[in-house]
Amino acid sequence: RKLIMVVKDKIFYNKASASKLGWEPSWFGAKEFDEKLVTNIRKFQKEHGLSADGLCGPTTYRRIYTHRVATMEEHSPLGHKDNSESFIIYNSEYFPINWPKVKLFFEGGGLKLRKGFKRSKYKRDPKFFVCHWDVCLSSESCYKVLAKRGISVHFAIDNDGTIYQFMDMNDIAWHAGGKTWNDRSLGVEISNAYYTKYQSWYEKRDFGPRPVVTDAHVHGKKLREHLGFYPVQLQAAQALWKAISEIHDIPLEYPKDKNGNLDTGVNKECVDGDFRGFCNHYNLTARKIDCAGMQLDKLLNEVKNG
Repeated sequence: RKLIMVVKDKIFYNKASASKLGWEPSWFGAKEFDEKLVTNIRKFQKEHGLSADGLCGPTTYRRIYTHRVATMEEHSPLGHKDNSESFIIYNSEYFPINWPKVKLFFEGGGLKLRKGFKRSKYKRDPKFFVCHWDVCLSSESCYKVLAKRGISVHFAIDNDGTIYQFMDMNDIAWHAGGKTWNDRSLGVEISNAYYTKYQSWYEKRDFGPRPVVTDAHVHGKKLREHLGFYPVQLQAAQALWKAISEIHDIPLEYPKDKNGNLDTGVNKECVDGDFRGFCNHYNLTARKIDCAGMQLDKLLNEVKNG
């Protein structure tokens, strides 16, 4: 009878742990929270030099999480390997995204950041999403800059609309500029060299001329003429925002000024970490102007009305 109670206690503990940390019985080859799961956890712990108590606490969770990230392709959902669907990764789980060109960090041709971010001890619950432009010529060059500087971001959108995921969304990227913002957010770098002098570079490589933004205002000032985003990049961003909204229950809202229009300056809700939705980097700090000229309000409303 005492043994039965011990097993029941372990099952109860694992249920509570899974709810808090964000793991599933399937991570250990089990279907339910039962005695088999306790046995499988104990087996995993023995294989990885952990105390074999059958309980998935924080230490065992971090080890199984790391193991899953290293073997993501082995538990790929049906359809992924033949490219019939696209997915993005959150807490080492696959989630669908309605966009044909997605490269994950562990795939061939993918780009994986190995430093410049923080592993979360628990399952994260991001509240808002930050849009950046990379002031680089491509997502690959952006990746190299991030790696060299020891900073990070979750996603990048290349000139042809390919979405790169650089890291698991459960990891805390150093992209927004402050601990509170980083801890509560996700982010994307949309490729755009910004300066019009680079227009010929895109044309020579058959991307075609970029739109030129002539009337962008940020922080109460009109910006100089600069390059905008390709339509396919904005379509990719909309697909990403829609998936993010569904996965994390982040509303498709934008920062508003006192008149209810898109705020094109520092937004108090964003700065205080109270905002829930999608913002531009300039909404967090007066030191940034990205993504000036991007009609975030119009684009998000199109996603809403889909």
